[in-house]
Amino acid sequence: MAAHWEHYPHPADMGIRGFGSTRAEAFAQAALAMTAVVADPQTIEPRGCVVISCQEPDDELLLFGWLNAVLYEMATRRMLFGRYDVTIEGDLLHAQAWGEIVNVQKHQPAVEVKAATYADIRVWQRKDGTWVAQCIVDV
Repeated sequence: MAAHWEHYPHPADMGIRGFGSTRAEAFAQAALAMTAVVADPQTIEPRGCVVISCQEPDDELLLFGWLNAVLYEMATRRMLFGRYDVTIEGDLLHAQAWGEIVNVQKHQPAVEVKAATYADIRVWQRKDGTWVAQCIVDV
């Protein structure tokens, strides 16, 4: 199965879900799904790279920490990221987020994601081996 992402409905906010052959790939796709709530990731050029690291004792807390670290970098740097290279070793996540400064005309941001939440947060491996990482983001 190729890595990919999707949105899923939630009454007030937006559900994001990343899929991959590894946990790291699913986390990268979840971040891409979160970016796609704001703007089309295909419009984002990899002009700059930001290094992001976080460490948490379990997969759900790691996903929560990772997505909120991405949001922090997006907000403080006024950037959007269209590519994420993620590695996970034990409870430590290290990533490179590639993107560019937000250009309203080019990226046409739809909404602002305020935070990843614990609502519906789950990381698991399906019987076919595919990893899934999901949660609800506050928009």
